[in-house]
Amino acid sequence: MTFWWLSSGRWSSSGRWSSFGRWSSFGLFLLVGALLMAASPTLAQQPKDNGAKKTLVDVDEVRAASFNQTVPIIGRLLARQSGVVSALMNGVVVKMFVHIGDRVARGTTLAELSQDRLHWARELRVAEVAQTKAALMTAKADIRLRRQVLKRLERLRKSAAFSKARFEDAKLELVKAKSAAMETQSSLGQAQANLKLAEIDLNNATIRAPYNGVVSVRHTEVGTFLKVGQPVVTLVNDQNLEMEAQVPSIRLAGLAPGSDIQFQLPNGKRFQARVRAIVPDENALTRTRLVRFTPNFNTADMATLATNQSVTLAVPMGAARNVLSVHKDAILNRNGRDMVYVVEKGVAHRRSVILGDAVGGRFSVINGLNAGDLVVIRGNERLRPGQKVKANIAPTSNATVP
Repeated sequence: MTFWWLSSGRWSSSGRWSSFGRWSSFGLFLLVGALLMAASPTLAQQPKDNGAKKTLVDVDEVRAASFNQTVPIIGRLLARQSGVVSALMNGVVVKMFVHIGDRVARGTTLAELSQDRLHWARELRVAEVAQTKAALMTAKADIRLRRQVLKRLERLRKSAAFSKARFEDAKLELVKAKSAAMETQSSLGQAQANLKLAEIDLNNATIRAPYNGVVSVRHTEVGTFLKVGQPVVTLVNDQNLEMEAQVPSIRLAGLAPGSDIQFQLPNGKRFQARVRAIVPDENALTRTRLVRFTPNFNTADMATLATNQSVTLAVPMGAARNVLSVHKDAILNRNGRDMVYVVEKGVAHRRSVILGDAVGGRFSVINGLNAGDLVVIRGNERLRPGQKVKANIAPTSNATVP
């Protein structure tokens, strides 16, 4: 139809279109505009406000907690039970039951001394005890006899056959029999004590482990004559370890008996340890004091440990203090200033902060944040102040989105 309108126009004598031609051109423009709008539906449906979309971000909570820096100090592992197992009596070594590196339990036989002489010494004491017991039985029988005689004389007290002198002699003989019995009783106790000493000597001829441990040194061999106190083996209880370190006295403010610290083995594994004691004896040259720690090892890790093995202890620099801390990923540096985005009611607000020391994956906060603030730790690089966000709690955070 458009072409019909165009073809129906005429030129006037002055070389211009007629009015009918002009109206036809206007209709053509309207039709072209309508076709363009119909051909572009997506443009007509374009939203007016793209800023209404919320950006997904991860947030973490600003925490108030005890905060303290640590310094590494080298310590070492020590066995709480270790030392020389000595002979308890004189004798010749006839058997050695252990070698270096053997693990033994408490009561295990380590060595044996000659027992022949000790055996017969015990038998002699057994005979002495038996002899003394027989003598005691004789003394008690004599007492019963003297009492019987005294009772017979007492029944004759009112008769003419009663002899006062004989009666007095019978009483003294009873006292004498009782005294002899008491003496024999004492001799029996002495004989029994001698028998016990002989049994102890015989038992001490077998040298046993006083605690669980590993044989680190053998000090003697079969055929050696040992005197009381001479060494037989050295035992180390590697299942009962603790740590010690020389700690500078200026660092003791952060340590107290019962407080916990962390330490690291040479293989990189980390464990907890508790302060057991601080020895009140300062080294005048190094200005350090000896501190003993009780480590908390897993049973599986005990097999790889050894005495005098070095450890690295994280000792606090001073007394702990309560401060605010913020996740390190929340910090943005803009023109030399530290900034964070704080989420409040679904909107990200930018704040300037002043940070302190760093410990682990967090920074202490001197100014700019409050406990409980939710800061953006992932997605904060593309945020703009006042932008609407959808907060997602980080997996390691205990925060809740209001």
